[in-house]
Amino acid sequence: MTANIATRLIEHYVDKFRLLPWRSPPGEPPPDPYRVWLSEVMLQQTTVATVTPRFQRFVERWPTVEALAGAPDEEVLGEWAGLGYYARARNLIACARSVARRGGFPETAAGLRELPGIGAYTSAAIAAIAFGEKAAAVDTNVQRVVARLFMLANPSRDQVERLTLVLMPAERPGDFVQAMMDLGATICRPRNPRCRECPLSGDCAAFASGNPDAFPEKRQRMPRPHRHGVAWWIERGGAIWLVRRPPEGLLGGMAALPGSDWQDAPADPADAIGTVRHVFTHFSLDLQVVRRSETTAEGWWQRIDRLGDAGLPALYRKAVELALGCTDRLAA
Repeated sequence: MTANIATRLIEHYVDKFRLLPWRSPPGEPPPDPYRVWLSEVMLQQTTVATVTPRFQRFVERWPTVEALAGAPDEEVLGEWAGLGYYARARNLIACARSVARRGGFPETAAGLRELPGIGAYTSAAIAAIAFGEKAAAVDTNVQRVVARLFMLANPSRDQVERLTLVLMPAERPGDFVQAMMDLGATICRPRNPRCRECPLSGDCAAFASGNPDAFPEKRQRMPRPHRHGVAWWIERGGAIWLVRRPPEGLLGGMAALPGSDWQDAPADPADAIGTVRHVFTHFSLDLQVVRRSETTAEGWWQRIDRLGDAGLPALYRKAVELALGCTDRLAA
């Protein structure tokens, strides 16, 4: 049964694979591990549609891991702006420099896990796709596919990894891993799975049950806390005052408007321009934009007509757009 599953899945992948700039077509030599690693980091919590043009821009600017390792932190963080989850960018820099020092990527999942910012899933994905190791790369898509195949209501990660390795063939593990990813992203979707188009529906216990949507069980989401903050709008001579956030913590190292700490209680400042709302992974934030005349903290004057070069994350882009009253002046 498992051999047939792998064969049908890879045959389907050959016919229907998504052509993406970090992949090699099925059956061809594996892609550069740098491109696999970069794409996997970018794709964490971010859609393929969003990542694709940003990935291409990244590799045009830094075509090798050595080039990325030699880039200034501020340039990499600026290029990352808009992708969110900025701890990924800091880990990206640290990992690139570690790889450059050692002369290349480790070729096993165990070796890759020793690099900064690379966990169980990313290490297995790189090892399988770039180096042909039989390694179980389990993301949410793969977990859903396996849970439905075996009708598991609440499987553990270890359980899914074990079952994935049972299904995975010794040959072409990279194609198998990418086929599982594609199946979960395009057919075995969280809602309304397209089971009639699935090459594995004949072996799928959840499909046979008549209710594949029920697997795996949906987890209850905890209420998201809400916070409040103030950003100061300091404008002079066609420029605004920007600062760099502390290297650690949320939006660490990114360009920003100066302002207050984020608190649970709202402030009521005078001369407020307005408020923008932004949703982070663990909380939402109302940020009031307030006019101020004097500069504060270390920073720099950024010309308003060159704001696209500043690498502002989405929260502060919203605040700037509010203050300017338009979005076209932020075009990169």
